[in-house]
Amino acid sequence: MKNNDKASISLKKVLIISLVFILFVTSATVLAGNVQPTNVKIILSSGYEMNVLTTKTKVSEILDENHIILLEDEKTVPDKNSELTDNKTIKITKETEEVVEEAEEVENSKNITAEEILASYDNIVEKIITEQVKIPFETVKKDVSSGSKQKQDRIIQQGKDGLKEITYKVKYQNDKEIEKIKLSEKVIKEPVDKIIEVRQKQTVSRSASVRYSGGKWSYSASELDLLCAITAQECGSSYSGALAVITCAANRAESSRWRRYGSDPLSQYMAPNQFCYSIDSHWRRRLNGNYPSYVKQAVLDALNGKRNHNYLSFRGYSTAGSVNIGGNWYFATKWYNKGGHLVAFLYYRKVYFLFWNENYICNIRECYLYNMFFRKIVKWLKVNSYKFMNKRYIINWEEV
Repeated sequence: MKNNDKASISLKKVLIISLVFILFVTSATVLAGNVQPTNVKIILSSGYEMNVLTTKTKVSEILDENHIILLEDEKTVPDKNSELTDNKTIKITKETEEVVEEAEEVENSKNITAEEILASYDNIVEKIITEQVKIPFETVKKDVSSGSKQKQDRIIQQGKDGLKEITYKVKYQNDKEIEKIKLSEKVIKEPVDKIIEVRQKQTVSRSASVRYSGGKWSYSASELDLLCAITAQECGSSYSGALAVITCAANRAESSRWRRYGSDPLSQYMAPNQFCYSIDSHWRRRLNGNYPSYVKQAVLDALNGKRNHNYLSFRGYSTAGSVNIGGNWYFATKWYNKGGHLVAFLYYRKVYFLFWNENYICNIRECYLYNMFFRKIVKWLKVNSYKFMNKRYIINWEEV
């Protein structure tokens, strides 16, 4: 009985030992199976790169596993007998090549002091600078052509660039700009828009409508309206000012010098670069009767032969010998030869002429240079000629 008990106990011990051994082997196998493979980069001496998966950690084992044999003049970084570093890279190089390892670079960088690093950089310099920048003008087009197919552009207002001043705070280091911050912006001069008016191309034909007979012109209603609009734009402040403008055009139409621009006042008005018609388009707003009634009366009187001066040109400012009528300054007379009275003065071999006719226009001309004595004669004539034969005369003189 005792032998049987001993045998039973021995069998239990064997079973327990066997079970423990089996559990140990199984655990080791499981642990070995749980090792995760690592991706390792291998750079050959030729420069070729390859990525491999391995559970090995020693450089030589990884090379053997991938059947890579080192030549006599080759070595590895890290060393083949060392463990793989954290960067998971094995580099094979020739013995003659200078290999700079990452660890060495870190070690060398530790030898550089903070003072040496700061010494390699200049101090940061701040500056406040101001720049002037142009503000481009814009172009504005106004279409007033009313859908007409024939159009033309006219510049109403020239554009002008504006100007603004911008203040910056700029930081420099080693003479290089490293930061630029805008502090303020101020407009010095506002830009002026360029305005272009797109309007209907106007063609006026007067050959069939204008008539001249007995020193009088007649026009169609639309042409008369155009005459009045231009006259009012040149001077619409008074009857005499309006009459002076249309008289100037009529004088030109009768002058051989200016007749190349046309033989009637409207042709003279429309001549290039002479009156406002071809210079700007402000007169357009006065069309369709938008002018004082006395302007129309002045135009009608001039077309019927009435004149209030003998000049061919005028300006908006005074010149030597010019006469102000209605705010414009008139100059350059034409010589009337429609009959009248002519008186000649001879003074020190210079001839002076006094002429008047039914138009109550008195001209004094000299054949040579005028002098101070002649000025005195003109002054005397102006004083004494206004009431000559109870008629008002406009005295004018010029050199011939």
